[in-house]
Amino acid sequence: MKLEVANKSSPDTYWVATIITTCGQLLLLRFSGYGEDRKADFWCDVMTAELHPVGWCAQNNKTLMPPEAIKEKYSDWTEFLIQDLTGSRTAPANLLEGPLRGKNTVDLIVEGSVLELQDTCDPFLFWPARVIQNIGGRLCLRFAGLSEEHRTQDIWLFYLDVRLRPVGWATENGLTLEPPRELRCLQSPSDWQQALEEARCVGQKNPLPLEVFKDHVDLPKHSFKVGMKLEMVPWWDHLQICPVSVTKVYNEFYFQVTVDDLSADTKPCSVVCHNNSLGILPVQWCLKNGISLERPQGYDGQDFDWADYLKKSGTEAAPDACFPDTWQTRGFAKDMWLEAVNPTEPKEVCVAQITQVAGRLLWLQLEGVAKPLSECIVDSESMDIFPVGWCEANAYPLTPPLKPVSPKQKKIAVVQPEKQLVQFQPEEISAVLHCQPVAMDPGAANGRYCCSKIFINHRCFSGPYLNKGRIAELPQAVGPGKCAHVLKELLSMLINAAYKPGRVLKELQEMEDSSWDCQEETLKAKYKGKTYRSTIQIVRIAEQIPDFCRKVCLKLQCCPNLFSPTLVADKCPENCSLQTKTKFTHYYGKKRKLSRTVDTESDQAKPARRRKKRKAIFVQKKRRSFTVDYTPGSLLESDEGEDDEDFTLHSGSEGTSSEARDDSSVAEVGSSRPRRAVTLRRATSAGQGSYKSLDTGLRRSTRSLSAYNRSNKEYQPPKEQEVQMQEDENQLVLDRNPLEWTVDEVIQFINSTDCSSLANIFQEQDIDGQALLLLTLPTVQECMDLKLGPAIKLCHHIERVKVAFYKQYAN
Repeated sequence: MKLEVANKSSPDTYWVATIITTCGQLLLLRFSGYGEDRKADFWCDVMTAELHPVGWCAQNNKTLMPPEAIKEKYSDWTEFLIQDLTGSRTAPANLLEGPLRGKNTVDLIVEGSVLELQDTCDPFLFWPARVIQNIGGRLCLRFAGLSEEHRTQDIWLFYLDVRLRPVGWATENGLTLEPPRELRCLQSPSDWQQALEEARCVGQKNPLPLEVFKDHVDLPKHSFKVGMKLEMVPWWDHLQICPVSVTKVYNEFYFQVTVDDLSADTKPCSVVCHNNSLGILPVQWCLKNGISLERPQGYDGQDFDWADYLKKSGTEAAPDACFPDTWQTRGFAKDMWLEAVNPTEPKEVCVAQITQVAGRLLWLQLEGVAKPLSECIVDSESMDIFPVGWCEANAYPLTPPLKPVSPKQKKIAVVQPEKQLVQFQPEEISAVLHCQPVAMDPGAANGRYCCSKIFINHRCFSGPYLNKGRIAELPQAVGPGKCAHVLKELLSMLINAAYKPGRVLKELQEMEDSSWDCQEETLKAKYKGKTYRSTIQIVRIAEQIPDFCRKVCLKLQCCPNLFSPTLVADKCPENCSLQTKTKFTHYYGKKRKLSRTVDTESDQAKPARRRKKRKAIFVQKKRRSFTVDYTPGSLLESDEGEDDEDFTLHSGSEGTSSEARDDSSVAEVGSSRPRRAVTLRRATSAGQGSYKSLDTGLRRSTRSLSAYNRSNKEYQPPKEQEVQMQEDENQLVLDRNPLEWTVDEVIQFINSTDCSSLANIFQEQDIDGQALLLLTLPTVQECMDLKLGPAIKLCHHIERVKVAFYKQYAN
């Protein structure tokens, strides 16, 4: 749908936005003009945001103006809007204001609502029915006049069924209000009349919004005539196809079919149909698809032949033109999985496997149902089949399989509302296929599996595993959205913010709690050019998120409030900023860490050969890190020595105080880790002066490298690799904005420099123009596994691109 949304960058102006997805009352929007670009998508709350239907600005003399970021993209925005809005659909005004604001169509149908229901045997008869349950749009209905003791007469229908109409619709169209014939004996005529009056009062006092019926399909006209023959899946037996005849035509929309029965003294079985009725097929459809056709009762002969049958009965076959979309499969295939209503027990939804597909018909094997009732035929357009996970999403019990699913199954069908299909592997829904039915409150379905924001409190202690500089670069919050998706995104960020992502991945893999309602998600970590994957247990229920976040924090030995559903504004309740790292890790982490750190001196005194060797290595790396100038104003800082540090020393890996450090202390070496480089975003906000600080920082690093070379003969790069930063000479001129460079263009630029041997790294890691501008000396060293000399040499060329970018394109 299209909306007119307030433009934050320009007060009192608005612009057209498209709804990308919804999560309860939350909408993900994208301004028109961004096309498929997701970088400017934003969330808003229907209850608080200023949203209006398309046309509101014109009616209220408000200005429509595109956002500044895309203002120059089109020269004629009026023409663009005309093309963009042609054929689109706007949100109704009553869903953006008043009591219906923020509610989905399905949520508008509440328990106790009254509708009028069409009779199955007479299209001109209607009777009020009360909503007993609403499960994701699937309604349990009870006819007016019946009580709880008549619950066996309840009917389950999806809210889009054409038999459902608003109260008063039958009277407005001159139709009759009478209870179904088979139920009239349950009450006296006066009781039925009283029930009708009560239902009318309820319907008039609390009418359903017309939005409930906006998606109902208008019935097309049919071309059937009395006496025509066709094939049909009977409504009382969903495992066979039999010949039927058109016995009555009510009007241009409805007709009646009756099952062919040649035996004497047989009561006819008839049902009302329309052009879109499910399960009606042309003559010889079964023959063409290799399906067995049930012979009519009383038919003489072993083999049924349509030509002979039509000749003897003096009737004609309904032409194929009467049956639209008979051969359309909607993408279903054998061995796919879905969830389906048990036709013998409509309140029950089962795990179902597709065993055969022919045209628009599906043969299903219902798991958890005893044979022969476990097999049925459904139409691909049926409203009794649902995607995998539908029951879970709507907090409705799913009948599990009686036996494990065969491992040979390959595919799963997920039916979207538009009947599009998505295929998953069986292991991805094993939890659904083997889950036990649980009684849940349907009213809590929407909020149960969705959560609001999870905050990353940057001021809290980040522990020995996580790099505080990288944590500072993370967004302040993740979400809202589905719990599992939000947590997966958050954990992925934390893994990438670790000193050694693989170690954090291993720690998270060990997380488990029997009280959690979890699902398995695969997370990956990249380190030194290698990718590690692991399956992590992630909670999927909102109320378990605080406990999950706290236990993950404790597992990573960081402040329990580092990431939490609660925002820590100024002072952390845990006072983590007042604790020393050693003490904090002792109380919140593994207590053996305290002894390892405190006993450093005794460790040094021990004659253990391995310990002395490790000490020497760390001291050397300490000296190297001190040689390079880590000036706060510089954006280029080194993480040299970070990769090879031992995790047992990480309890002091992050500097939080300005105390002087001793070069000869192994314990203090671990705490000398340089601060994470500032991101390009921070540099951009500094304007034109930012590239000068970049230039200054790189020159300082270059001088430091030269000093290191003079004092340490272990590393002597050739003279031609020394970086000469001269701002006025060899100025780079770009013919295209580097933010728009593709990976190939980045590689082309690298090949034009004296770092062409590193081009394959850019190819392997898919570094485009935006990623290139974000590279700093620490990230180049870490992600590309380069030594300090080649890294500075490469950063010199990246620096030239950044300087040219700021001069040519930043403004």
